[in-house]
Amino acid sequence: MPILSQIYVYPVKSLAGIAVTEWPVNNNGLRFDRKWMLVDAQQQFLSQRSLPKMALIKTRIEPDELILSAPGQPPLVLPLHPSGGDGIEVGIWHDRCLAKTVSSAADEWLGRFLQTDCRLVYHPDDQIRQVDQRYAQAPDQTAFSDGFPFLVVSENSLNALNRLLETPVSMQRFRPNLVVADCESYAEDRWRRIKINQIDFRLPKPCSRCAVPGIDPETAVRNKEPLAALNRARRWDGKVYFGQNALHDRAGKLAVGDRVDILEAGDKQPPLS
Repeated sequence: MPILSQIYVYPVKSLAGIAVTEWPVNNNGLRFDRKWMLVDAQQQFLSQRSLPKMALIKTRIEPDELILSAPGQPPLVLPLHPSGGDGIEVGIWHDRCLAKTVSSAADEWLGRFLQTDCRLVYHPDDQIRQVDQRYAQAPDQTAFSDGFPFLVVSENSLNALNRLLETPVSMQRFRPNLVVADCESYAEDRWRRIKINQIDFRLPKPCSRCAVPGIDPETAVRNKEPLAALNRARRWDGKVYFGQNALHDRAGKLAVGDRVDILEAGDKQPPLS
């Protein structure tokens, strides 16, 4: 029986995530997941794709604080429940949505470490960013994720990929939210609906991968692997895939060790052997 073996929350888009043993789920996904984001002077999102050093900024959640830490920097302490700030329109790929600024002190701290002009913004609780309606239903929403509130990967999928590599890579390269154990490698490619602790998840679309898995999360150094191996083993229709995007039907709570019930399965997506 598959079980939920790891849960990861990424409070700030493209910064280091947090492994948790249990976590609440709200309408946007895991609570506080991608609630914050960095934007450039054109108010477009920033990520490790252009700024690999973002991987070195660690995040920590305390009862009322979000704490960022980076090499050579004093910690940056932010309110976990921000309010106020200037409203600005920001871009995430083809989406435009409303965000609010955090503080000039946060902007200076991040800009100093990343050596670029940037602003830290947050997703206001009263704003709704709908998921692409080609894959979602009207109520489905997310905060500042690339497009979906959850990414699901199985442990054995990573094990299968690591068998193709001289040096194994960690799950952190792929930035999943939910990791499943006790299933076959790439079993998630067949899943269409799963249930975990009374929350139904739909898996409408495999996750195509960009350059981020090639960045070592501990050093921020770019490597050719695991992207080269993915290109050999997981390429379809001009893209490489690893993991499944997922949508959820309700709020609740998830915990490591929860049973993962497979409610519906189908042909592999992408159609790889």
